[in-house]
Amino acid sequence: GQPLGPRRLSLKPVPKVPNMEAFLDEALVKVKRQARGCLAPELCFQAVRAAAHSPFAEGVRRERELFQVLLSSGQAQALQYAFFAERAVRRWATPGGASWSSAAPQPVRRAAVIGLGTMGRGIVTSLVKANIPLVALEQDLENLNKGRKAVMLLLEREAMKMEGGAQILDFHNPARLQFTVDFDLLRDVDLVIEAVFENMALKKEIFHKLSKICKPGALLCTNTSALNIDEIAAATNRPQQVIGTHFFSPAHVMRLLEIIYGRHTSPTAIATAMQLAKALKKVGVVVGNCFGFVGNRMMFPYVQQAVFLLEEGSRPEAVDQVLEDFGFKIGPFRMSDLAGLDVGWRSRKDQGLTGPSLPAGTPARQRHGQRYSPLPDLLCEHGRFGQKTARGWYRYEKAGGRTATPDPWLHNFLSRYRDTHGIQTRFIDQEEILERCLFSLINEGFAILAEGIASGPEHLD
Repeated sequence: GQPLGPRRLSLKPVPKVPNMEAFLDEALVKVKRQARGCLAPELCFQAVRAAAHSPFAEGVRRERELFQVLLSSGQAQALQYAFFAERAVRRWATPGGASWSSAAPQPVRRAAVIGLGTMGRGIVTSLVKANIPLVALEQDLENLNKGRKAVMLLLEREAMKMEGGAQILDFHNPARLQFTVDFDLLRDVDLVIEAVFENMALKKEIFHKLSKICKPGALLCTNTSALNIDEIAAATNRPQQVIGTHFFSPAHVMRLLEIIYGRHTSPTAIATAMQLAKALKKVGVVVGNCFGFVGNRMMFPYVQQAVFLLEEGSRPEAVDQVLEDFGFKIGPFRMSDLAGLDVGWRSRKDQGLTGPSLPAGTPARQRHGQRYSPLPDLLCEHGRFGQKTARGWYRYEKAGGRTATPDPWLHNFLSRYRDTHGIQTRFIDQEEILERCLFSLINEGFAILAEGIASGPEHLD
């Protein structure tokens, strides 16, 4: 029996909320921290603030103004470009004439993952989430149990994020996810992803074994970040079935999947790997075979410049800050600590750039006539491998910790290093940090395009 009164919200006065300003200021700080250089979330916030302060019509007018600013912004154009670039990379082609339009994928009804380290665990999690039944294999029971525990923990976390949770993933069902140390269980899988650490001899041994055990049509994939696909394929009796599937860490989170074809890789194998990327809700990008492929090959000169900047007087936190303010999710030094400094160290040892195979009398800061910085090698010699050891370019609260704190030990270490090598410390401004890191990245991209390793600029982007 009460009158309905005015029903239209836009005609009601804006209610006055206590501590409105304090609340809005706090919200803006949060938005800025999460948006990192992105305009749209900040302008959305300004539209909400206008709505809280002004009558309805005025708030709407302000929102339209802000929207117009975004509509014509460089960021809007860049986001539209990125949207279409992600779709363009589905249309892949190789210099040999194979392409998306003529190659048909094979069905993948059952898969296998070899190695349950950091990468293997993430890949297993991705496959389970994509409803692909699989076998997870380790070399011995101790590693298998450790890997199983870690995978179950990851899957439980993922299940909590999903509606319907664990029932949907059904990962306790051995028909869906089976853990083993027995290679014979790989006889009937359609696709194997090898995810052991970056060691050519070990990978060749595994691929030799796989080519004896797996059925003739099975696709043999290697999750390598830099090693030669053709050399791995040569260890098998079916090089046309061998392909690189380079996941990025953490594999169940990162959307990029780099797909690397070798000299003999068949169009069907490429199409199947691309189909797998789609099933895993990842962006598959087909690229050629060279050291580091595209992703890591572009990273090398970028990270190298960042290290040179430290030699000349900068600090890890200063370099990271500049690149993160520019819009990178994570700067080069925090990224190295997350990935593990020992990974690159092992690779540089294998290339003979550092370690026992380096000829005596090699200058500390030169390799093959090029400038070289031994700083990352020296950190590894001190047992500083990043987050996993609680010490790297930064300090962490514990082994496996995530919170990076600038480390006075490292600052002292850098100044001793500069003294040893007679390097004059100088002030390096933000512009120089940005240009040296980004231009190195871009230059390498042009070299990759020129060599035909990537078939178009969208693939690089």
